[in-house]
Amino acid sequence: MSAGVSGRAFEWICEIEPPTKPDLMHVRHQIGVLSKIASAYLIPDNHVGRATVSSVAVAHEVDRMGGRSIACLNARDRNALGFQRDLLTGAAYGVDEFLFVYGDAPVSGARTGQLTVRSMIEDLRRFSQAHQGHADGFRAGVTTRLQPLPAWKHEADFLFVQVSFDVEKLLAWRDTIEFDGRVYAGVMVLPSAPMARKLAAAIPEITVPARWIDAIEHDRHAGVELACQLAESIGDTGAFDGVHFIPGVRYRETAARLERDSRRH
Repeated sequence: MSAGVSGRAFEWICEIEPPTKPDLMHVRHQIGVLSKIASAYLIPDNHVGRATVSSVAVAHEVDRMGGRSIACLNARDRNALGFQRDLLTGAAYGVDEFLFVYGDAPVSGARTGQLTVRSMIEDLRRFSQAHQGHADGFRAGVTTRLQPLPAWKHEADFLFVQVSFDVEKLLAWRDTIEFDGRVYAGVMVLPSAPMARKLAAAIPEITVPARWIDAIEHDRHAGVELACQLAESIGDTGAFDGVHFIPGVRYRETAARLERDSRRH
């Protein structure tokens, strides 16, 4: 597959669906199916406001199965003590890569109000200094929209760029950004036309092309092919280090499609 920035291997960071029940079988199945094409796995944290098994615990399971994990932690659901607990757990389990996010609006209740993404990065650096030998290799990433990057986000080790369906817009944004770490473009498999319309309505910054919606309405598998083609086009530009790829319920079809492509090359 394509090379990333400066000739480095182009990475496929595949997001997996975290379990909402105390059972890791579905997680193990996703990891096994995606193992031939995934460079690493992103584990969401209380995805879309629903309680899930700890992202740190799932990341540990990924590591046990021989994969590389990135555990997502959101500011919405934890206070300062809870965040320290998660970092200690990560250090004990050998989980050393995190993606810090603000978190979607909660389904019920309110945010704790104690943490921000910026404060989480600062706390992680202090934690690493206090626990050298256990957490010396911690790496932290943050998310960004297709907007100018605030100065404090340059303290992160890597960037996850919001989902986009337009390579030209991604490139135009990338040309304005100087960042020392790795930058991953967001790519999502749209499982249905209603889901595509819902995504566009919920996030004004995201425009789903009409041709994608039309294609998916006529063929429910079209979302996989379109997303894979988009990710490959991003790789061909050489402007990004990889993609944050979100296959969702179509992870089996995605793995099969990408494995076929890798065999052809």
